[in-house]
Amino acid sequence: MTESGDFISALGEFGLYQKFLVLLISIALLLNPFQMIGQVFMVLDEPHHCNTSWIRAIGPNLTEEEQLNLTLPRDADGAYEQCSMYSPVDWDLDSIVAYGLNATEKCSSGWVYPSAQAPSLLTEFDLVCDRKDLNDISQSIYMLGLLLGSIIFGPLSDRIGRQPVFLICMLIRGLFGVGTAFVPHFYVYMAFRCVVGAVEAGIMIIALALATEWVGVSHRSKAVLITHCCFAIGQMIVPGLGYGIRNWRLLQIAGSAPVFALFFYIWVLPESARWLVIKGRIEEAKKVLQKAASINKRTLPPELLEQLKPEAQPKPGSTLDLFRKKHLRKVTLIMTCTWFADSLVYYGLSLNVSGFGLNVYLTQLAFGGVELPARVSCIFLLQWFGRNKTQAVLLLLSGLMCLVITGIPEVTGVWKLCPRQTPPRLEQTWRRTTTSSRRASDEWTGTY
Repeated sequence: MTESGDFISALGEFGLYQKFLVLLISIALLLNPFQMIGQVFMVLDEPHHCNTSWIRAIGPNLTEEEQLNLTLPRDADGAYEQCSMYSPVDWDLDSIVAYGLNATEKCSSGWVYPSAQAPSLLTEFDLVCDRKDLNDISQSIYMLGLLLGSIIFGPLSDRIGRQPVFLICMLIRGLFGVGTAFVPHFYVYMAFRCVVGAVEAGIMIIALALATEWVGVSHRSKAVLITHCCFAIGQMIVPGLGYGIRNWRLLQIAGSAPVFALFFYIWVLPESARWLVIKGRIEEAKKVLQKAASINKRTLPPELLEQLKPEAQPKPGSTLDLFRKKHLRKVTLIMTCTWFADSLVYYGLSLNVSGFGLNVYLTQLAFGGVELPARVSCIFLLQWFGRNKTQAVLLLLSGLMCLVITGIPEVTGVWKLCPRQTPPRLEQTWRRTTTSSRRASDEWTGTY
């Protein structure tokens, strides 16, 4: 019986048909980075302080500065505390001014964001102080979705086909991606993010399957890396979107809605010929192969098509099969450790660009800009040096760079590179003229 690889060789290992397929996959993956890193631009740090409007009931004519001076403690740098306030009292205003307030508590009435920026996830759902961890939890929930999607959609594509599962994942990504922009609570937002993460994993897995099952062995690494290059381009587009659209809901729609423009995939995205053969759908497989050969300007010999027979149904396997044979077990354990380390560093850096102390938009643009030549160079590195040597050297190099980074001292004044950040310790200066308990008597000597 003729193997499916023989048909790929006969119709062309990387002809026009396969290039068109890679293009379709690449366009779909171009939209993936937004779902992964888009939240970084929705939760940028903004100045905030506790809502202390309670004092307005006894001092309605207080200016905003007087209100804050009476009701908010200061930190060691002289700035207002962001996560604590003086406990409300039932005194009259003169007593508060005369004696000041000492007892503090956490913000009990919410927060105020004086910068007047467009609505963000941080300001709309108060992801500050005790709720700050919800931002990291949300990203972890997204990663959980990736895990669940890997478990669900891989086997599902083996059962019902690559094309339908790919299209279903894209539809769900569009619906839940746009739907995320209308959620009323942050917990609903996290649930939607989990679903989006799951279908993102499905899209990436099936894209890899389609590329490897349609492209010849000698061109597979090139085809896969081309799609990865589009992922890097998407990473460069995301900061541009984030910079131009500051309202998080509009940004979410702008990053998710374009997937609906790919509805035509239902007519042009091919099913895997190999999957059709395995499932015994021989006539459908013949039509798809003949169409591919026609587009590649090749002719499949009739005798070759006649040899196309259903492949023997493989015995149902499980994850444990990866550990039963020595060589397979060794490769599985090595790749598991490699992927763990790679994902830990890659996502740890990508999702923490706002903590670098630089302009978050330029930093993310640089991330994507570095990835693009890196992925392109891998096409040639794999051809010249093979997979083992290339992977070993790159892992060693990345590990050394991570160690070098930890030894680089912080640069004073880095805030100058980030126009949206407030320069530390230069925003305001003040001197104390009375005891710490008499906040109303603080004399200001500096300006914003």
